[in-house]
Amino acid sequence: MSKITIAKAKRLRTTPYTSRIEKQGLSAYSVYNHMLLPAGFKVSLEESYHHLKEHVQVWDVAGERQVEITGADSAKLVQLMTCRDLTNAKEGRCYYCPIIDDNAGLINDPVILKINDRKWWLSIADSDVILFAKGLAIGNKFDVNIVEPNVNILAVQGPKSYPLMEKIFGKDITDLKFFGFNYFDFRGVKHLMARSGWSKQGGYEIYVEDTKSGLALYDKLFELGKEFDVKPGCPNLIERIESALLSYGNDIDNNDNPLECGLDKYVNLDTDINFLGKKKLKEVTKQGITRRLMGVKIESKEINVTKSIKIFDEKNNEIGELRSGVYSPHFGKVIGIAMIFKPYWNNSQSFKIELNNKSFDGKVCDLPFI
Repeated sequence: MSKITIAKAKRLRTTPYTSRIEKQGLSAYSVYNHMLLPAGFKVSLEESYHHLKEHVQVWDVAGERQVEITGADSAKLVQLMTCRDLTNAKEGRCYYCPIIDDNAGLINDPVILKINDRKWWLSIADSDVILFAKGLAIGNKFDVNIVEPNVNILAVQGPKSYPLMEKIFGKDITDLKFFGFNYFDFRGVKHLMARSGWSKQGGYEIYVEDTKSGLALYDKLFELGKEFDVKPGCPNLIERIESALLSYGNDIDNNDNPLECGLDKYVNLDTDINFLGKKKLKEVTKQGITRRLMGVKIESKEINVTKSIKIFDEKNNEIGELRSGVYSPHFGKVIGIAMIFKPYWNNSQSFKIELNNKSFDGKVCDLPFI
């Protein structure tokens, strides 16, 4: 098979760390928010999975862009965009928030950082949320300013992220609570750091605004991380699916509402807050959902999901669709995230799925897997 490369251009943005990660054995890119996102290194997916769960990795996730909303009406706009009640949001905290449209369809599922009462960052998944925010601001004549700041996130993930970060920033950084953030000094430059990340192995996200300082910090993480077996890495598909960390554009999209996606605890309908899609979500709640995301286990050793795959019961009735899947060494079979129709929500529900022109047996299960 011939080697296929990505043609870099101004509209397909590199990150400040691109030259470094390419020297460290990068083997694949994805594209995320019009920016290159590392998707693999010269080790297997399973090797990277085991390493992430045992050691520490540094990820270039600069593609996780920020939508910065500032101004007198910033809190009003942010609240209008999400069904989660942010009335009592505190400075220095992160909040996972479904963003929905007037039909309750998911626009994105960012982590929202409250910097202060007049400044918010929406740390977004892959979609043009900034245009959505600007449209709402213009339509409602809000007194806000909306920009994409030059922030390039480094994620430090894995159980040994804590001693590594403590070695650089001192004990205070290990006292940071989950989904909390604060500013920490590196050689005279303050960096916003949050105890968060797209894995369940623990770690931090460093919101780098000063590129020169960020590159020096990148190098220092690898220099001091040798004793912790630090490696370059990227979000790991096996770990993500086992942990049921949803991927916008893969597991969920604008055709889904938060209730179908198991995000009920982030939907606040019994408060006075005003948000887009509230009326529709009340209708959905009254009527009840007819499908929801669930886990599946498939008796196969390999899978490659590039589009949704329909799944059927023994009578050939369609019971849903597989949206993400991967071989899990922990379970010794393929696991995946699927949208399942209501009559088939039983954990013992069996099904068949066709992969590479072969039929495989599977069973529905709850999420998360681990």
